[in-house]
Amino acid sequence: MKIKIWSDVMCPFCYIGKRRFEQALQQFGHAEELEVEWKSFQLNPFMKTDPNVNINQYLADIKGWTLEDARDMNDHVTGMAAAVGLKYNFDTAIVANSFNAHRFSHLAKHHQLGNAAEEALFSAYFTEGKNIDDTDTLALLGAEIGLDAALVKNVLSSDAFAVEVKKDVEEAQYLGIRGVPFFVFNNKYGISGAQEVGVFTQTLEKSFKEWQQDKPQPVINVIEGESCSPDGDCA
Repeated sequence: MKIKIWSDVMCPFCYIGKRRFEQALQQFGHAEELEVEWKSFQLNPFMKTDPNVNINQYLADIKGWTLEDARDMNDHVTGMAAAVGLKYNFDTAIVANSFNAHRFSHLAKHHQLGNAAEEALFSAYFTEGKNIDDTDTLALLGAEIGLDAALVKNVLSSDAFAVEVKKDVEEAQYLGIRGVPFFVFNNKYGISGAQEVGVFTQTLEKSFKEWQQDKPQPVINVIEGESCSPDGDCA
C-alpha cells in the first residue's frame, strides 16, 4: 500500500509529523507491505537564502513580531519536537530556499534513498544549523546517506529534477493541499498536520484493511502434473 507525504524541509511540524508517523509504523504489523513516498511542497518558494539571518529574526521581520515573540513561538515548537526525541536549534537555523533541497531529495528517491534524504535534510536544517541551499552542504549530506558527492554536485549544477519538484507542488494544488505535512494513505485518506500517533495508527489500520480487501487476488488455472510438495510427497 502506498503512502504519500508532502512536506517542506523548513517546516518544523513536518519533522515532528515524520517522527509520529514512524512511531505509528513501529506499532503497525504490516510495515513491510507499505511504500512511503516523500513529495515536495514549498511553503515560501520566493524566500531568499541568507546565511546571515536566522529563523527567529526572519519570522519577526515577515510577521511584524518582536524578536522575543518569534523566539517564544519557536520555543513552543522546540518543546513539541523534544517530546518525540528531536532537538531543534532555531537560534542557528539558516534562512534558505528549499527548492534545491527538494531536487536533492528527488535524486535520493531515484536511488531508493528518499527517506534517508528527508531525515538528513531535517536534521541539517533544524538541529545542525546547516545551509540546505548550499551545494557543498548537500553533497556532504548525500555522501552520508550513500550518494556520490560528485553526482550530487553535478545534479545541482543543472536543472535536473526541477520538473519533478514542480509536479509534486502541482499535484498538491490539485488535491487541495494548502499546508504540510500532509499524508495520503492509499490515495483515499488524508491526514493534515503533525497529528498524534494514534491518528496515524488508526488510519494505517483502516486504509490497509481496505487495501487488502480491494487488492486483486491472482487467479491461476492449473494444469495438473507430477510434482513434489513440501511434506515430501511426490506424485
